[in-house]
Amino acid sequence: MTNLTAVVVDDTIVYRKIVGDVLKSIPGIEVVGTANNGKIALSKISTLKPDLITLDIEMPEMNGIQVLEKLKDYDDPPSVIMVSTLTQEGSEMTIRALELGAFDFLPKPDEGRMAENTEKIRATLEPIVTTLIRRKMSGLGPTLEKRKPVPPRSAPAQKPLSGALRPPVAKAGTPAAPRSEIVGIGISTGGPNALAQMIPLLPGNLKAPVLIVQHMPPMFTASLANSLDKKSPLTIKEAQDGDTIAPGTVFIAPGGKQMKVVAAADGFSRKIKITDDPPENSCKPSVDYLFRSIAQHYVGRATGVIMTGMGSDGTKGLARMKENGSFIIAQDQASCTVYGMPKEPIESGLADVIAPLQKIADEIIKSIK
Repeated sequence: MTNLTAVVVDDTIVYRKIVGDVLKSIPGIEVVGTANNGKIALSKISTLKPDLITLDIEMPEMNGIQVLEKLKDYDDPPSVIMVSTLTQEGSEMTIRALELGAFDFLPKPDEGRMAENTEKIRATLEPIVTTLIRRKMSGLGPTLEKRKPVPPRSAPAQKPLSGALRPPVAKAGTPAAPRSEIVGIGISTGGPNALAQMIPLLPGNLKAPVLIVQHMPPMFTASLANSLDKKSPLTIKEAQDGDTIAPGTVFIAPGGKQMKVVAAADGFSRKIKITDDPPENSCKPSVDYLFRSIAQHYVGRATGVIMTGMGSDGTKGLARMKENGSFIIAQDQASCTVYGMPKEPIESGLADVIAPLQKIADEIIKSIK
């Protein structure tokens, strides 16, 4: 197989070296150039036509967001991995980049020696790049997609309940969907872009709460919630310990924590519990962790949704939900950035409906009272 070619873009020589060295150590990757600002990066991209770029967000002359916006106009843009600082501004810009179609992001360690930071970056970057290599081997195209802008919250999109571009595929003999009182969503790589398209299609009077686990580190989930809240008629927030679960609200699990459903003191209502329990499937927050609690507290009254992402987090939790009478929706392969998390639930028969991204909101609405 021909190697994937890569260009490393960062305004600091230290991180150009660290990221470049890590990429060079991954089989199937060839680093063909570097750049220290956005203008030089665009020139190198036009000349070298790389398959992949790592793109620093905060740079002089032209920042990473501006580069990404320019790349949206390219006929054959490279896949983009953003390199982000662990700051509030860095997290907000990263969410914007992911919504624009960046494949994934790489947080810069904010302390430590060069050798330690190299290993931290290797641990994050290697699985991302390995996934991109697999995409190329599978013949899949670039990951930077052209996407229609989502209307702001003041003018939410009106989604028709029929007329799908492509009808979802339901299993033969599947019983009618239960009327759900809660929706749980598990999502990872490609998630911010997918959620920015799907969540605004849910109506403001949705008669169920929505709980989301998006694999992200601390700080980034708050920025994701703020970004989605501006686009949606629903209230969207990063979940806090003790939040009462109520219809019309979307709760996003905080990065670096676990989120589950627990019974309130009155024995009737349900609350969110945020814990520091260990990672599951190397994930914190974990989809399995959330889905198990939904299965326990909403027997026969829940919808589980599994969407784009690497790995298999969520499969065991979906199986528990299915055993307890939940209705399961899976994103189809064609519309996934990475067909990892939905793959096993679909192939094992857990999914009641397999839907393209544009139809997932419709399927959620149908499953709710």
